[in-house]
Amino acid sequence: MIDTPTALPTPAAKVPLFRRLLAHPTGAASLLVLFLVALASVLAPLLASHDPNTADLQSVLAKAGSEHLLGADSAGRDVFSRLLFAGQFSLAGALVALAVAVLLGVTGGLVAGYYGGWFDSVSSWLTGLLMALPGMVVLLAARAVLGPSMWLSMMIFGILLSPAFFRLVYASVTAVHNELYVDAARVSGLSDVRIIGRHILTVVRAPVIIQSAMVLGIAIAIQAGLEFLGLGDMNIPTWGSMLNEGFINLYKSPTLVLWPALVIGAVCVALTLLANAMRDELERSRGPAKRRKRASSAAADEAEATAKRGDAAVIHPEETTGSAGGILLEVIGLGVGYDQADGSTSHVVNHVNLRVRRGEVHGLVGESGSGKTQTAFSILRLLPQGGRVTGGSIIFDDEDLAQLSEKEMTKVRGKRIAYIPQEPMSNLDAAFTIGSQLMEPMRVCLGISKAEARERALALLAKVGIPNPERTFNAYPHEISGGMAQRVLIAGAVSCQPDLLIADEPTTALDVTVQAEVLNLLRELQDELQMGVILVTHNFGVVADLCDSVTVMQTGRVVETGPVRAIFNNAGHPYTRQLLDAILEDTAPRGALKNSPLNTGTPNTLSGVTL
Repeated sequence: MIDTPTALPTPAAKVPLFRRLLAHPTGAASLLVLFLVALASVLAPLLASHDPNTADLQSVLAKAGSEHLLGADSAGRDVFSRLLFAGQFSLAGALVALAVAVLLGVTGGLVAGYYGGWFDSVSSWLTGLLMALPGMVVLLAARAVLGPSMWLSMMIFGILLSPAFFRLVYASVTAVHNELYVDAARVSGLSDVRIIGRHILTVVRAPVIIQSAMVLGIAIAIQAGLEFLGLGDMNIPTWGSMLNEGFINLYKSPTLVLWPALVIGAVCVALTLLANAMRDELERSRGPAKRRKRASSAAADEAEATAKRGDAAVIHPEETTGSAGGILLEVIGLGVGYDQADGSTSHVVNHVNLRVRRGEVHGLVGESGSGKTQTAFSILRLLPQGGRVTGGSIIFDDEDLAQLSEKEMTKVRGKRIAYIPQEPMSNLDAAFTIGSQLMEPMRVCLGISKAEARERALALLAKVGIPNPERTFNAYPHEISGGMAQRVLIAGAVSCQPDLLIADEPTTALDVTVQAEVLNLLRELQDELQMGVILVTHNFGVVADLCDSVTVMQTGRVVETGPVRAIFNNAGHPYTRQLLDAILEDTAPRGALKNSPLNTGTPNTLSGVTL
């Protein structure tokens, strides 16, 4: 009764990004150019043969030779030395502009895209205002007020460039912040900061990289333009000031323009090509995660034997709190509504009462749209955007969850209340391995070390019937089957030893055989942990197989509740009887369809052939 997947591809070591770039022709060439320019700038004091600011009247406009490798400018200053030292200031100025733009744009885009609300409105308005300002005019005005400071000019330019990052990140975040794997991370008890930093930021990093290359190139060009116009700080050498010097003496010494122009062009082109190469590598289909050394065949056999025995020592029912059979959750008069554009509220759940005891499996049954999932999400305080609890109480271990702040709820979700979704593959982040997604909630909620979390995760995978825990631990979600993915989510849900488990149609996306296995697994885990379980389903067959009591919902209201045996034997509400009558198991065959060609032997109107 173990869901055995097809054979996984032979795992190959994941090559680090830097090594992949070295194997990429464009990436390698770009890295080489940027490395040489950066190295020459850093080692300028050692490589330069002259002081970059020392004038020599005997060397005015000197030609290239042994004394001056690239010649001298109109003040007799060595061009090669100035080119080296100018790299320090030009690159540093561009990095300042990039740092300011990334800090403001990426941070603002992440917060506005994830939370929305007033911050979204204000930041979007400020972004539009900044984009409407003419950048060069603003820089010229800033120079007139603040003086010819390259650093201040680049900081201001970074602020003007931040909308490019904001809009890019905002669009990416709004596209994924409602994905199921983000909701799964919230249910696991992860804070918003951790979700944004780990799951959301991963989505936007590739666009940010390519945008950073563009910003660096633009910053170098704008800085050179200001210096070329003579509006920069003349006390420091920059590539732009060297361009200005060369343009003034274009007819006397044309090569003075050539050297800084070549360096600026080479750096900008290399940055763009490198960013494209990095983008290609980051967006490439991910291979398997970097594997640790393979365990010996004896260890693998032991893991399989452990899975079959089901004796992984991770979950200890004696560690659960509270007395068995006591009331764990009581929902009283719950109402859920969604605010509408005209100021009204659309109510989807009305006056729902629900009681779950410790160690009890409580079924929440109803057709699609009956409000059962909205009720479950209300308990988790994870209603979709615009939804809110409009009334009632959600008493969990003598604490009203409806009154808790979001920060307080993060201490409850994942650790004390866990959740199993109905779409296993959509609730796993494709960017991370199974193991990392299992370990993260345990490290956050239980405060254990990485090594201990790994050990517990492997034992849990064995506990839920996965035959090779080590292999699944190192696999990505696309490398496992749907049944195994559901087992992984069950392992994650019970990893922090919750008091209450909410399972939202956990077998809907699975075939019949795997459904039975998953239900058996849930029953075993519930019995071992003595958890309270809310099973959201529309299948009375599942209720009969697993639940102790049941609540039937219709159009957002509870129409009947009671022990499973009593409801099945003596349903009081017509809607409950309709649901029971719709069960196909153990009923007499209904015969052929009326007016069917198969039943009457009449000619088939489509083919003209008598069937």
